[in-house]
Amino acid sequence: MPFHRPLLRPAFPCGLSRREAIWEMGAGFAGLALSALLERDGFFARHAAGALPAANPLASRPAHQAVPAKSVIFLLMNGAPSHVDTFDPKPTLDKYAGQPIPAEMKFINSGGRAMGRLTPSCRPFKACGQSGIPISDFFPKMREHADKMAVIRSCHTDTHAHGSALVQMNTGKPLIGRPSLGSWVVYGLGTENQDMPGYVVLLDKRGGPIGGQPNWSSGFMPASFQGTLFRPVGNPILDLAVPAELGRAGQRQQLDLLAALNDEHMRSRPGGTELAARAASYELAYRMQAEAPAAVDLGAETAATLEAYGVNQEPTAEFGRNCLIARRLVERGVRFVQLYSGGGHLEETWDAHESVEKNHGRHAGETDQPIAALLSDLEQRGLLDSTLVVWGGEFGRMPFSEGEGKPGRNHNPYGFSMWMAGGGVKGGTIYGATDELGFAAVENRVHVHDLHATILALLGLDHTRLTYFHQGRDDRLTDVYGRVISEIVA
Repeated sequence: MPFHRPLLRPAFPCGLSRREAIWEMGAGFAGLALSALLERDGFFARHAAGALPAANPLASRPAHQAVPAKSVIFLLMNGAPSHVDTFDPKPTLDKYAGQPIPAEMKFINSGGRAMGRLTPSCRPFKACGQSGIPISDFFPKMREHADKMAVIRSCHTDTHAHGSALVQMNTGKPLIGRPSLGSWVVYGLGTENQDMPGYVVLLDKRGGPIGGQPNWSSGFMPASFQGTLFRPVGNPILDLAVPAELGRAGQRQQLDLLAALNDEHMRSRPGGTELAARAASYELAYRMQAEAPAAVDLGAETAATLEAYGVNQEPTAEFGRNCLIARRLVERGVRFVQLYSGGGHLEETWDAHESVEKNHGRHAGETDQPIAALLSDLEQRGLLDSTLVVWGGEFGRMPFSEGEGKPGRNHNPYGFSMWMAGGGVKGGTIYGATDELGFAAVENRVHVHDLHATILALLGLDHTRLTYFHQGRDDRLTDVYGRVISEIVA
């Protein structure tokens, strides 16, 4: 068989054939033309990492539509309260108390924990206010505010593990690395007080949530939008005092020199956000030295106010103090405040595996009076219409006990309750429902994305328009879905 040498293709010095070189050149010219068109259309300006004003990314910005709500106080019950023992009474559980779990519920993921028998609510419910919303004996003070609440009984989420569920409640997805709800709110609206952080987080003294910092992270957004931690006990903000040997003028000179050096560094490295955010944090800390001490100084409050919040008595002292600080922060223009009840793990949180009565009795006793006082205080000061208050945990709990003769309940991501009040919410409302046993949401189901879309809407932000360009696409808190629960919007 004759041997045929392969045809040699004429090649340019770059190693490409003539045809390949022409193709590459054509693609390049097309790319240049496309780039020019996109630039003329403003595409790159809209999606640049520094599209927000680098000098002040927290500058107040208008909402997509005018609404009364300007700020949020998110009361996060770390560990997951039991909906069937708090805001979702189930008479059927009384009827079938002690009976085996129905066959149609045997598919659930118990996380390796024992599955016992159907267990009724451990405390009685009472129809409250003119609306008649049933609220259990765990919350006698909150009952007085039933007509302010929109109770959502049909929430559901995608995971039954505390760490991932908390991250999802805060960021929309159970994976770490995404901006939190507070970050999206401050990114969209900025903040009204340039001498205070736009987003403040108050943890429980027993510890933070499982997962820690990703729950209030700014994710792929600039660090300027992440939550600022205030300490749960003692002085909420350390090291705010000006060093005596330096003085205010000397400190200003140091910051001016540092700003000049940072500016020179950033001019040669455009597009980076971390250094700009760090520089902005130094300036914010300098301004906070004058504003923040007054914001967290409860000595200016009346004895009656301190008593109403339970600041000077146990078991309400810590959470009452944090609720009062939250009111003082939104009063001063802070955009988003998140308070955690419960810290660490298991019984130190609302994670009632051992006994719902013992666990919820403890944590409800710490929070019921302060939350009721917060709602009353906001209303009396004319702040309730402009402040959206959100209450809830990362999921609910099962309608059966955890093992034979054990009065605790396991995790339930399939159905649970949350409530909102103030900030344009239609009070005295119940939305959605779980099945007759309280196992799963079956009517008007509400995913975490729907909760987030509704919170944004109450602040005047359209969740489909609030986007941040990341990895080649316009990303958003609600990803590609989520709907506003218009039925609870006044």
